[in-house]
Amino acid sequence: MSTHDTLLVDLDGTVYRGPAAIDGAVASLEAVRARATVSYVTNNASRGPDEVADHLRELGLTVDTDDVVTSAQAGAAVLAERLSPGDKVLVVGTEALAEEIRLVGLEPVRAEEDEPVAVVQGHSPDTGWRILAEAALALNRGAAWVACNVDPTLPNERGLLPGNGSMVAVLRTACAREPDVAGKPAAPLLQQAIARAGAQHPLVVGDRLDTDIAGAHAVGAESLLVLTGVSTPAGLLAAPSGQRPTYLGADLRVLDDDLAPTAIGDGDTGGWTARRDGSALVLEGQGSDATAALRALCRAAWASSEPHDAVRGGDEAAEKVISTLGLSTG
Repeated sequence: MSTHDTLLVDLDGTVYRGPAAIDGAVASLEAVRARATVSYVTNNASRGPDEVADHLRELGLTVDTDDVVTSAQAGAAVLAERLSPGDKVLVVGTEALAEEIRLVGLEPVRAEEDEPVAVVQGHSPDTGWRILAEAALALNRGAAWVACNVDPTLPNERGLLPGNGSMVAVLRTACAREPDVAGKPAAPLLQQAIARAGAQHPLVVGDRLDTDIAGAHAVGAESLLVLTGVSTPAGLLAAPSGQRPTYLGADLRVLDDDLAPTAIGDGDTGGWTARRDGSALVLEGQGSDATAALRALCRAAWASSEPHDAVRGGDEAAEKVISTLGLSTG
């Protein structure tokens, strides 16, 4: 942490899963606060920053409302830059998103007959056909379209649920249009968080390669992937260059120690090595840390532009670690 002055931490799948904190997350983040600024940056636009901060405090974290930056705020800021004060914006999402639209001087509406000049879309568990139909009418009339995020799934204690991106896909199909995106992996949300924290050397922390880690690349920041949410070891090995994290940890407890050994490029692999054998990756060595073994496999996988189709162990110990990581032996 000595090289980073600010953590930009994702929430769903990183700090908590559903209403409950992930093991070790609270203690580790509280310890980090002694040496760096901690900001919570969420793609979920369903709750206001005050409500999110209240939830985090209930979990035991020390948080001010200004420490929370949401994709609803980023979406509202994007629209405020493009529209005139008082312009009407059709809101597909919660009242928390509508409030962010009000706070930037725009007027939230819920019907196409109100002649909105833009549509903003964020996650709501109550989104249904009727509001999507109103949005489709506005978009087909030429209204601007900003999606707070396009995550296809939302991690929950019960599993992966449809995210805002799945609802965005409905309008994409119905209107043959693409939205401008405010949340990760697009830059606006993280740029807003960086500016608010006054960060010079931020570290983006999250569980998704396609949002958190890709978002870090979009703003030129280093990143830490934790394996507590959506992205899997198999997805990490196959990640394109724009979705590869700087550091890798099993969960946020990796923040308790020096981050340098967790760097995928030159960190500690715990006695494991990996190499290519044709189209397969072969893991060899001895060790007890499956995440360290995954770092070794990443180096071998990313050293070539050719995809791999299997991961094998050089001995029984390596095969056991591969199984622990949920990787296919082909």
